[in-house]
Amino acid sequence: MAAKHVVVIGAGAVGAASALAALKEGYRVTILDPGEPGGEQAASYGNGCWLSPMSVIPPAVPGIWKKLPKFLSDPLGPLAIRWGYLPKVAPWLIRYLASGWRWEDVAKTAGALRPLVQDAPRLHKALADQAGVGHLIERRGLMYIYPSRAEFEAERKSWDIRHQVGVRWIELDADELRQREPELERRYGFGIFVDEGGHCTDPGAYVAALIALAQAEGAKLHRDHATGFRIEAGRLLAVTTGQGEVACDAAVTAAGVHSKPLARAAGDDVPLESERGYHAEISAPEVSPRHGLMPSDGKMSIMRTARGLRCAGQVEIAGIDAAPNWQRAEILKNHLLGCFPGLPRDLPAERVKFWLGHRPSMPDGMPCLGPSRATPDVIHAFGHGHTGLVGAARTGEVVGALLAGRSPPIPIAAFDSRRFKAFF
Repeated sequence: MAAKHVVVIGAGAVGAASALAALKEGYRVTILDPGEPGGEQAASYGNGCWLSPMSVIPPAVPGIWKKLPKFLSDPLGPLAIRWGYLPKVAPWLIRYLASGWRWEDVAKTAGALRPLVQDAPRLHKALADQAGVGHLIERRGLMYIYPSRAEFEAERKSWDIRHQVGVRWIELDADELRQREPELERRYGFGIFVDEGGHCTDPGAYVAALIALAQAEGAKLHRDHATGFRIEAGRLLAVTTGQGEVACDAAVTAAGVHSKPLARAAGDDVPLESERGYHAEISAPEVSPRHGLMPSDGKMSIMRTARGLRCAGQVEIAGIDAAPNWQRAEILKNHLLGCFPGLPRDLPAERVKFWLGHRPSMPDGMPCLGPSRATPDVIHAFGHGHTGLVGAARTGEVVGALLAGRSPPIPIAAFDSRRFKAFF
């Protein structure tokens, strides 16, 4: 009997891990994606490089609604909403604010996300080793830095919730912080070091290597757009594309920000939105931080990558099609310069690369992961938001188990796409 055929829609980090898991289960695999695996068009390419097992706090927390007027009035703030896009995004925004209305809600989300991201550096290192790029995954720990302990205490509730779900850390005073990061601007006087954290020095190359590994193990890569599914009597018969149908027994929707119409075709109306993020990367930097850093006064990640020194962050709600606002990337660059006195202030333009990408985000900060409403043959694996790279390896394991008819290795009930009301 011929092996069953699964189509994985999307060649990003989640799609790559899902394809490898499907191959491990004995499926024939076709990967559908119109873009270059690991290319600059992909969200995986330009992210902050963190493999952060403490990424369990959703973007919205209690009291954030008070900042909504600022989000609307300041186009260059850490979180900005373009006025013209507000009518379209309003339902998503209401759900976004409601999901973090109480700390009990935040704690529930943290409890659901922790198994998805826990032990991520080890899981990614295993995948990278299989793909021959083990050097791209490092575990040196990750560090949150604050001007003073008082700024940390202002975020204490979020850290208490992290502690409740198993995250542990070391507190660093000014001297200890300086010993670990001697090139850091001296205005930072307090740090939180999380030893279990890791990072990927080149996410684009990593994802490309995983797709290449899947191809070497028999997967086929088709450069095409998936447009929907042919489902009859509750069973999947084919994935439809711009060039026709691809007959299959199962499909995985891992198309990132483009997954919403595919989810609808499988019976699920989901409130998926783009959280546009930017990065600035300085080539041949004069400084080299030893750890991944996140300054509290910038809310952005800093990481030494294979290409230079990257500062990534910002959240801009403006949809997929709006033109970039490169002033937001300039802010990242300037913050990076402000964190390291050893960086020259007169950097030539050719040494700084700006990038914009689209985080596929659900309003409650959790992905859609599990069978679709229309058929168990279509598995959703999208909407990871800020946990796309870090959660990809475990997501692949979940997808593999679902394809094989086994119980997933982690609880996924909280990620059910049917958790949202119909008016979204």
